[in-house]
Amino acid sequence: MKCDKCTKKECSKKQKNNENESLVIDTNNPSSSEIDEESEFHKLANAKIFLSDCLACDNCVTPTESLRIAQQCQEEFFTVLRLNQRCDESKHKVLVVSVSPQSVPYFAAKHCINVTDVIQRLSGFLKGLGVHYVFDMTLAADFSLLESQREFVERFYQRSQDQRALPMFASACPGWIRYAEKALGSLVLPHICTAKSPQQVMGSLIKDYFAKKQHLSPEKIFHVVITPCYDKKLEALGGDFYSSVYKIQGVDCVLTSGEIAQMMEHKGLLLTNVEPAASDNIFDKIGDAGIARHAGRGSDGFLEHIFKYAAKEIFGVAVKEITYKTLRNKDFQEVTLEKDGEIVLRFAATYGFRNIQNMVYKLKKGKFPYNFVEVLACPGGCLNGKGQAMTEDRKMDKDLLHQMEEMYTSLPVRLPETNMHVQMLYQEWLEGRNSTKVQEVLHRQYHALSEMSNSVDIKW
Repeated sequence: MKCDKCTKKECSKKQKNNENESLVIDTNNPSSSEIDEESEFHKLANAKIFLSDCLACDNCVTPTESLRIAQQCQEEFFTVLRLNQRCDESKHKVLVVSVSPQSVPYFAAKHCINVTDVIQRLSGFLKGLGVHYVFDMTLAADFSLLESQREFVERFYQRSQDQRALPMFASACPGWIRYAEKALGSLVLPHICTAKSPQQVMGSLIKDYFAKKQHLSPEKIFHVVITPCYDKKLEALGGDFYSSVYKIQGVDCVLTSGEIAQMMEHKGLLLTNVEPAASDNIFDKIGDAGIARHAGRGSDGFLEHIFKYAAKEIFGVAVKEITYKTLRNKDFQEVTLEKDGEIVLRFAATYGFRNIQNMVYKLKKGKFPYNFVEVLACPGGCLNGKGQAMTEDRKMDKDLLHQMEEMYTSLPVRLPETNMHVQMLYQEWLEGRNSTKVQEVLHRQYHALSEMSNSVDIKW
C-alpha cells in the first residue's frame, strides 16, 4: 500500500531512483560483552523497508514511527531471551508468541508438510529458544468477526437516520487503515468498522485476560505476533492499543513469517527436523487447541461471515454457499443476496491499491452500490503479505501463493458462533455482550492524520 501521493509520477520516479539508496537504520550493535551464539541472528535483523513495500513512501510513516518499527525485529526478540537467561529476575519477561492463521500455510508450503503439523513444529522451535507460550490467533479472529457482524446489522438498521452508517468497510488490514486515516479522512473513516483487528484483540486477550489468569502483571509479558504482513508492525504501535493504566502496548513486537524462517535457516534447521511441542490455549498452559480457519477466502473471511449473518438476521435467509462474481479482476469480486426478485444485499471484496482507488472514486462520486466491502491492501489478500510471499527480486511468488491457498483451504473450518470459549469469555472476561468493557476492549476509533514529512525510508 502506498499513500495518496505514491500514485503520482514523481513518486514512482523517486521509488525507481532511490530504492537502493534509502537510509539504513542499524539495530545490530550489541556490545561485545553480550555476543553469544544467538548474536548471529542480529545480522538478519537489518531493519529496512523497501520503497516498493507497504507504508514505505515519505508521507506514510513519521520518523518516530520508522525508528519504532525498526526496533520490531529479531534483535528485540533475542534481547528479551538473553535477559531471561540472566540472574536478574526483575528483568525477566514471560515470552508469549501468537501465530496468525495466515502464516501457517507459508511454513507448510515452504517445508512441504501437513498444515496441521506446522503449529506444533513452530511451537517446538520457539520453545526451544526460550518462549514460554505459543498460541494461534483464531480465537481472537472469532471475536473480531462476531463484533463486525453485529456492527453491520446495527448500521443497516441505522442507515435511514445516518447516511454514513453504510457502506461499512472492514477494519482488519492496517495498510488500508493507514491509507484511510492519512489520505481519505472524513470521506471514509465514519464507514470503517470499529471492531479491532484479530492481532489487537489478541493483544487484549494476552495482556488482560491471560495475564490475570496467570497472576502476572501485564508489563511482565512480552507479546510477539507472527504475521504475513509488515504493516502489522505499525499497527502494533497504535495509540488506540496503548494501556494508559499499565503503560504498555497489547503487542510488543511483530515478526513476519519470513523473519522466523530466516532464524531457522540461519541455524540450519528445517521445520521437518524440529521436534514438535504442544502449542497452548488461552485457558491452560498445556493443551493444544488445534488450529482451524474461518470460511471464505484466506483473510479470516469477513465478507462471508458478515454476509451470511446479515442475510439470516435481517432477511431470514439461510445462506449455505456464497457465489462470487468477478468484476474488474480476481481481486475485485461481488456477492449479492436476492429476495423476491430484488437485490437486498450487495457486498464486495476489494484487494490491492488499484482496486481500492477505484472503490474510493465511486464513493466520492456518490455511485457506491455496496453495503459492505472487505478491503485489503495486498493483492491476493493476507496470504500474499509481503512478509512471506515474495521472490528474491521482491515480486509476488505466484507459485508459493497458490500452494498456500491450497494449504489454507485444507484447514478445518470453525464458525465463531460455535466457539464455546468465546461465549464464555464474553461473560467471564467482558461482563456480557452489551457491556461497556466490550466497547473498550474489542473496539477502536479512527483519526484523520495530518500531513507527514521528512519520514525516514527504511528497508526490511
